Amino acid sequence: MSTDNGPGPDPTAPARSQSQDDDDALGELGYRPELKRTLGNFHTFAAGISYISILTGTFQLFYFGVSFGGPAYWWSWPMVFAGQLMVALCFCELAARYPVAGSIYNWAKKMGGPHVGWLGGWMMMTATMVTLSAVALAYQITLPQISEWFQFVGDGSGKNDAAANAVLLGTVLILFSTAVNAFGVKLMARINSAGVFIELIAAVALIIFLAAHITRGPSSALTETNGLGSGQTLGYFGAFLTASLASAYVMYGFDTASSLGEESHNPGRNAPRAILRALIASFTIGAFILLFALLAVPDLQAEELSTGGLQYVVLETLGSTIGEIFLWTVVVAITVCVLAVQAAGIRLMFAMARDNNLPAGTHLAKVSPRFQTPVVPAVLIGVVGVVILVININQPQIFSVITSIAIIMIYVAYLLVTVPMLLKRLRGEWTPAEGKFSLGRWGLPINIIAVLWGAAMSLNLAWPRAEVYNATGPQHWYLRWGAFLFIGVVALGGFAYYWFVQRHKTGVLAEHRFEEAVDPTSPPPPPAAP
Repeated sequence: MSTDNGPGPDPTAPARSQSQDDDDALGELGYRPELKRTLGNFHTFAAGISYISILTGTFQLFYFGVSFGGPAYWWSWPMVFAGQLMVALCFCELAARYPVAGSIYNWAKKMGGPHVGWLGGWMMMTATMVTLSAVALAYQITLPQISEWFQFVGDGSGKNDAAANAVLLGTVLILFSTAVNAFGVKLMARINSAGVFIELIAAVALIIFLAAHITRGPSSALTETNGLGSGQTLGYFGAFLTASLASAYVMYGFDTASSLGEESHNPGRNAPRAILRALIASFTIGAFILLFALLAVPDLQAEELSTGGLQYVVLETLGSTIGEIFLWTVVVAITVCVLAVQAAGIRLMFAMARDNNLPAGTHLAKVSPRFQTPVVPAVLIGVVGVVILVININQPQIFSVITSIAIIMIYVAYLLVTVPMLLKRLRGEWTPAEGKFSLGRWGLPINIIAVLWGAAMSLNLAWPRAEVYNATGPQHWYLRWGAFLFIGVVALGGFAYYWFVQRHKTGVLAEHRFEEAVDPTSPPPPPAAP
């Protein structure tokens, strides 16, 4: 891998600001600069790490991993990281050359053409709106455990008390996120960065506190399967593949660091670094939290591990007072995660609309002169997120299926970038940005592994397991096969609309189109001959 600077600048050339170079890179894609560049290194890093949101993901899904794989499910964490690292490295090369809003859409378009680009953007945008709702639901998992005061609907014992309360709490969070994102990227970045700082400090402190309460060694905890998988065709390996979904559901979204490229300083250099730092930091912190939680919990076979999850471990191990302090930091993590997810969705919708690839593209791609951000996408994504939440009140099983499928759609959207990129490499058509992040001779093997990993994990995520897609009765075939059915409907239905309607209108909208700047000191062109 190389990040050398290449040959030095021509001393006789006129001085250019970094902002001008960034804008020229945007002009190469056909867009004129509209979004204000206000974000620095930590802001872009914070966007990536808050989307992954280790505290949100580990506290939301620890119970799932232990339920299906026992404590030994921990090994899925480094496995998923290794695979996602290959994808992230490919993205780093793309981010260095094309640091642009709606990165997945634009990368898929540049690598595979406009049709592949539209499908990748459509899958990612749909998944992002569902993910926004799913993350907002995490308030219900944490806040009522801090205090019963947060159970506003009933006392929690009613059939739909928890679901209705989850919708109420989630709606408040999405409305807050919508307002912050609509008021401009600088406000969002400040809140997000402050939240990430708190999350990182809290995560390190949690690791230290759990380490101080260790009651067993790794050799006993990380080999404990609780007898799961016995009697299955694949034995424990089958159980482990199911449990690995808990890790796969967390480690994605690192591309957000590049999706804010049009609002960042020197994104061609900073975005690749932010992507890698966000993924590596998330893996490291998450690995230690999960490890020390398993080593510190008083009873490794406690049933509450599969019901109360990591919240139970923290409260049981550290006591109610210290435990609740850490749970409050989880609330902060959930909040900034929602902010980052919605921010990424806004940039994606803006990017597709700017190419007139969505209905009402002119309105969706309009940048507010006051807030310097696309306000209409912020509001629209917020409204759709709340509507999706409402499904959870009376149909929690269907909502669970939809949220699981949304993660698969993100993995598929990633494949719509890495597969065309691999084809370009094989044809000798891919050239990394000169003097910036490059995989060099490692590019081809890393790209091949990224594609194989993405395809294998997408299949694992979509496999029609009753315990994932139809966990409670009655059993329905359409729920078990929900991943294939839902993704098929979204992909084929959406692409049919694009093919027969929208593709005939595709093209960068005039008000967003790049035009070569004219040097005011240069003489005017001669008049045309009569």
